[in-house]
Amino acid sequence: MDPAALPAPTDLVELRFMRTALVELALLGVAGGLLGAWIVLRRLAFFAHATGTATFPGLVVADATGFSATLAALAVALGYAGGVERAGRAGRDPGDVATALLLVVALAGGVVLASDVFESGAAVDRLLFGTALGLGAGDLWIAAGAAAAALAATLLLGRAWTAVGFDGAGGEALGVPVRTADRLLLGLVAVAAVAALPAVGALLVASLFVVPAATARLLTRSVGGLLAAAVAVAVVQGAAGLYVSLWLDAPPGPAVAVVGSLLYVAAALATAARATARPAPLEAA
Repeated sequence: MDPAALPAPTDLVELRFMRTALVELALLGVAGGLLGAWIVLRRLAFFAHATGTATFPGLVVADATGFSATLAALAVALGYAGGVERAGRAGRDPGDVATALLLVVALAGGVVLASDVFESGAAVDRLLFGTALGLGAGDLWIAAGAAAAALAATLLLGRAWTAVGFDGAGGEALGVPVRTADRLLLGLVAVAAVAALPAVGALLVASLFVVPAATARLLTRSVGGLLAAAVAVAVVQGAAGLYVSLWLDAPPGPAVAVVGSLLYVAAALATAARATARPAPLEAA
């Protein structure tokens, strides 16, 4: 499409493949916004990014062998989440060195498998960045399941996650099952990350889980406000990114990520401007 000619917004619902992508990104926006809020509160942004990337070698193997990509990615993601939980229980910090090492190994291993072992290098872009315009009904059902699970978990475990997010030791003292809450959160993030793979790929999962919540965190000060704002930002980001991809004839996954980044920058600038304009408090003489 000619970049100089803006497409009509109605094209997002009139074209069947765009409509499917829009529904998928909206469902993922609900899942990503809700879980992203807890990810930000628990400082698990690096984990969320690494979980998506960790599935890359598994996706390459599944793509080359005809095995179910969803099952392969789910096994890898849940295995990684379990490893993070065990490392944290043992008192080690899994968020820095181990996660960075995983990112390097997963990306390098996936590329080597795709190019040298299975010689399926043409599929690497699709696995890394998704194919939001090639989704089917099965992808929508998986995304709907992830959204429903995220909503149910937020309603049932929101208080526990809030207590653990602000004061883990205090939460334990109040009888909050911290270990169980952490396991469920890590597991849900892993499952939701797998649900997002067809739309945004292994490399851009964080664009749906971390970026909207980080943007919302700049705009609100309450947990409830963070949850609502994160979902709203994620849904708007998905729709706007899809529109930009249609306008510029660009891949939807990267377009969604770029729009999300721009929304974050805009929120950060607005927050900084508001703080600068706020009058200084009076001081006693």
